[in-house]
Amino acid sequence: MLNETEGPVTVSIARRVLKGKEANYEAWLHRIIDAAKEFPGHLGVDILRPSPQTGGDYVLIVRFDSYAHQRDWEESATRAALLQELSGITEGETLVKKASGIEFWFSLPEIPSDVSPSQHKMALVLSVVVFVLVLLINVLFGDWLSTLPLLLRAALLSLTQVLLLTYLVMPQVTRILRGWLYRNS
Repeated sequence: MLNETEGPVTVSIARRVLKGKEANYEAWLHRIIDAAKEFPGHLGVDILRPSPQTGGDYVLIVRFDSYAHQRDWEESATRAALLQELSGITEGETLVKKASGIEFWFSLPEIPSDVSPSQHKMALVLSVVVFVLVLLINVLFGDWLSTLPLLLRAALLSLTQVLLLTYLVMPQVTRILRGWLYRNS
């Protein structure tokens, strides 16, 4: 469930590109990414190119710092004009999934946007993963970290954990536990 009042928002957009139109779509991607960068609150875009993991679709993962900024982009005339250019380039339904807060760590491009794990499953998985990550970081770097001032040590630990969780650990954990996380969803 999307929390519309606080925190960053991540939107996953999956599209199927017509055979032979990949270069047109890639050029369009550059234009829409450049346009989105000009909007307040834009935090970045990741592109997943067609693969077995994406079901053959292109998946854009767009992040904004707030729901309001994401909505401003989504409802903009700039975006609407760029979307009109997709006629004859893409086929089928565009699949859109929005997540905020910790839900974004549990989102998979191939899972429909109206399905999310239960809060207790997300809390359990995240608690275990954070515990293991904190333990591992302390075992590997504890001696070095203990020589740093408290504020610097806390900042480094927080930054390292968030980056590892966001880009490395949670995507893999979510895929591994997908059957359990999304059961009965």
